[in-house]
Amino acid sequence: MPNSENLIIEIGPGLGDLTEKLLEKKRVLAFEIDRDLCGILQKKFPELKLKCGDVLDYWQDSLADEKYDLIANLPYYVATNIILRALRDKNAKNILVLIQKEVADKFCAKAGDKNYGSLSILASSVANVKKLFDVPPGAFVPAPKVISSVILFEKFEDSYDEEFAKFLKDAFSNPRKTLKKNLSVYNFEPSEYGFQNTIRPHQIKGSDFFRLFSELATERSNNGKKQYRRNK
Repeated sequence: MPNSENLIIEIGPGLGDLTEKLLEKKRVLAFEIDRDLCGILQKKFPELKLKCGDVLDYWQDSLADEKYDLIANLPYYVATNIILRALRDKNAKNILVLIQKEVADKFCAKAGDKNYGSLSILASSVANVKKLFDVPPGAFVPAPKVISSVILFEKFEDSYDEEFAKFLKDAFSNPRKTLKKNLSVYNFEPSEYGFQNTIRPHQIKGSDFFRLFSELATERSNNGKKQYRRNK
């Protein structure tokens, strides 16, 4: 985790092995969904600020009223949702998580990669994304059936543009179809923007998606339709 004075928020501390190390140097706010584990943590770490329950139930605009760095070991079924929440949370500054390798690869992918899509473009619009290392199943007890990865997001923007996120969702709605087909609702003509009509979404760089989003938004605005704007 980058050196900072930010509050640490830990999701799913379990028995507190990592929590103990964090408390030696940082202020920590932990969220634990298991009530039995909450009781253990409260006795073991009286100084720990702890909230029991599903972190998503606490997550409105932000998890904290100050800048924080997020640390978590995230299960597959909530990993993407929690990372996107943190990328949208203006008080979240750095995100260090252990997730399934398949999910990490989607956030780190570049144009042309098989895992490239809306997640990698959206993440790169607000953060420097680095996959630090993979963790084999044998490192855990019991061993999972998948490889895990530790991934770091260092945010340089407070939040991503939600309209841009919707635009990307449309662009990648069917990766096997052409971009023209996926963006038909925008009356998108690839040739007008320097692309071949047969180009598919995974072939286009993130910077070009930013350009398309901005230019299509301007056109829609000029036509009296809703304007989409990127964060500056």
